[in-house]
Amino acid sequence: MRISKIAPSRHKDGRWLIWLEDGSLLRVGEAEMLDFSLHAGLELDDAAADRLLAAARKGRLREKALALLTARPMSRRELINRLTACPRDREKPPLADEAQAAETADWLERLGLLNDAEYARTVVRHYSAKGYGPYKIRDELYHRGVARELWEDALAETADPCAAIDAFLRQKLKGAPTDRRELKKASDALARRGYHWSDISEGLRRWGADIEE
Repeated sequence: MRISKIAPSRHKDGRWLIWLEDGSLLRVGEAEMLDFSLHAGLELDDAAADRLLAAARKGRLREKALALLTARPMSRRELINRLTACPRDREKPPLADEAQAAETADWLERLGLLNDAEYARTVVRHYSAKGYGPYKIRDELYHRGVARELWEDALAETADPCAAIDAFLRQKLKGAPTDRRELKKASDALARRGYHWSDISEGLRRWGADIEE
């Protein structure tokens, strides 16, 4: 197989367009250009062509993974799910299979760009700062695919829930601690935000409410 023409992409820096003599078009990165010493007129045997195609696919996959992580932090599981997701055009195959996506995730972990322990701490800090309790935060870690063995170390960074509960009660009760209906609404809201009942009841007592166990 012979390369008939090479040109840089007009739409993406670092990408090159390779036209083959059979009319097919191959998009490669600068790494593939250097690794395979690509130039117009180069003859590729079948083995070399297969290696080039595989390298180009791997390069595009890594490029996509980096773009996803640049857009927002995510867990290893989230990244793999995104890379293996079916495209909107159902006739097109996924960008990668599970093994290819896992290999890409391994590469990013070696570079220090994908770190589930740090991501777990980021999730905990974010939801803790928004006033959510440990149950809600655990639920978020689960849905984001963070391994359970990383949860407790991350949750150790959460602040004492007392301050968040007190602030919530000040906002919701507005000086009416004896209104049983308002107390019930406030305690239910705190439970939905993921706080333990023991912490909620202590907060209501600090507010001056008479709580029945």
